[in-house]
Amino acid sequence: MTALMQEAFDTRAFRHALGQFPTGVCVVTAMVDGTRLGMTVSSFNSLSLDPPLVLFSIDRRAASLALWERAEAVAVHVLAENQKDISNRFARALANKWEGMSASEGASGAPVLPGVAAVFECAVWARHDGGDHTLFILAVEHFLSFADRKPLVFGKGRYAALQSSDATAPLWPLDIHY
Repeated sequence: MTALMQEAFDTRAFRHALGQFPTGVCVVTAMVDGTRLGMTVSSFNSLSLDPPLVLFSIDRRAASLALWERAEAVAVHVLAENQKDISNRFARALANKWEGMSASEGASGAPVLPGVAAVFECAVWARHDGGDHTLFILAVEHFLSFADRKPLVFGKGRYAALQSSDATAPLWPLDIHY
């Protein structure tokens, strides 16, 4: 084994190790008491097909967490590879993220951003303690996906690009998971 095992838990090394797993980049949006919320997240995951559930998390130190905890509907946007500027805009804390941004009102009232690879309009299903984060479990009510748009990817602390391959992937989930 070439990896070093450390005596004390090193949070920075742990974060770097997690960065080895590339993720898509999403912006979650909501409308609470007339205030538009928006935040870049990489913690988006599918959870269940039946019922259709997805999840994301927010750091408990986030200034807007109290508003997010009151949200009843959320839109999750899988950003397209040409939307790094939107990712950066919504990653800033306490900034006017919506200035100059176009968005339509989704079926649930959450703002919906244009040009994304996919969007999931959801009702909040549950919230749970997740250590230094709050987990939001969402029931998907509507979604759109655009196969011609590649998703924005993040790994090893930077944006990355997907590369096509001739190799055919097995159907997922594999039968060994059941």
